[in-house]
Amino acid sequence: MLQDMEIVNQPAVPSGEFIQTTENIQQTGGKQGKLMRVLIIGNQANPKALDASFQLVAYLQAIGLEPVLLDVKDLPDSSFTYGAGKLFDIDKRLEGDFALAITLGGDGTVLHSARITTMMDVPVLGANFGHLGFLCNEVDDGLIATVAAALAGDVSIEKRCTLRIDVVCDGDDEIREAGEEVEGPRSFFAVNEVSIARGAAGKIVDFGYEVSGNYVARMRGDGLIVASATGSTAYALSAGGPLVAPGHRGMIVVPIAPHTLNSRAVLTEQHDVVEVKLIDDPRYSDVTLFIDGDPLGFDEPIRRVIVRCGDTPLRLVKYKKTSFYEQISHTFFSQQL
Repeated sequence: MLQDMEIVNQPAVPSGEFIQTTENIQQTGGKQGKLMRVLIIGNQANPKALDASFQLVAYLQAIGLEPVLLDVKDLPDSSFTYGAGKLFDIDKRLEGDFALAITLGGDGTVLHSARITTMMDVPVLGANFGHLGFLCNEVDDGLIATVAAALAGDVSIEKRCTLRIDVVCDGDDEIREAGEEVEGPRSFFAVNEVSIARGAAGKIVDFGYEVSGNYVARMRGDGLIVASATGSTAYALSAGGPLVAPGHRGMIVVPIAPHTLNSRAVLTEQHDVVEVKLIDDPRYSDVTLFIDGDPLGFDEPIRRVIVRCGDTPLRLVKYKKTSFYEQISHTFFSQQL
């Protein structure tokens, strides 16, 4: 069985060999009388990923497993409400248990898949057929060898902090005080970040934020990013934020183009809560909310955005554990000592 530990020391499956016996398959996650199921989420717009999905389905069926294949474009976007909804509303085949999820694409495929895999609490093996591979595994040894190693347990599993985002729009507090339900989703999930950015009018945003009830700053600018450690290599980095090792359990708060000389990024602790408050002035409160790059629309103006670490981590399966510092050196820095 795939286990949540740094290194699972079991014999590797040699390249090209299959896991042969039903007994072994059941021990790695199947239930008595049922085939162990493996979820495959592919970017079928990517020809290499599409070819790999056919190869992977044939391999899993050959060793007695039940593959379930989905196209990443059929998964819900960021408007999918955090912790709500039933998985079979997305696809009836998602009902029941899965031992492993495999994504075929790039980091974007992992991000989109994470919305359902974290809800299912299924570890994710990302196979890189895209550009950046911070979340994915390179498949230099071949996709089948990588998957076979994961099924044998010869892998490590990283638990990555996710984000829960709660949005309060104009009038929500009054509706709740009256004992009524607010219409429309207000709680969301992210792996990388949430960004509060200036809206379609392009006007500067006036906002303040606090951490766990402690006032930190008020500023004007293009907005604010609240990222996880995983997201520190994405939009937060482009906005001037620090590179943060994925083991950090807190959040990174990064202003976007602030109109000040004194703005700095802030790293929080794991249990902190970041609350962003927009100034109640229509000249400076027109914003758009982006979650992992997807824009969200609301019928009423946004007043507050509350961000905390999510309840369920993203469980990433690593075939060959590469140092985070080696990755950032290779990706962002070109000079050698």
